[in-house]
Amino acid sequence: MGALWIAHVTVTDETAYAKYAALATQAIAEHGGVFIARGGRFVQLEGQARPRNVVARFPSVEAAEKCYNSDVYQRALNHARDASERELMIVETDE
Repeated sequence: MGALWIAHVTVTDETAYAKYAALATQAIAEHGGVFIARGGRFVQLEGQARPRNVVARFPSVEAAEKCYNSDVYQRALNHARDASERELMIVETDE
């Protein structure tokens, strides 16, 4: 089964977050992830809105978790931690 990596983000430091995004993009690609939404238009129906929403498709939950725990993604997180407020989840799909 596939998986979706879903992030809801408020960027507080554009320069540092750009460094995160470059490394995160590399890590996601290295683990078979493909972006299907990145910061596009959205409609918030419930809960807290975040201006940036990102969805990537992975071959499996395990692949997405391996990406998150990878050295490259952990380096990316060093840039994101003080540059954003975010929620991140992995959701298994029926596909």
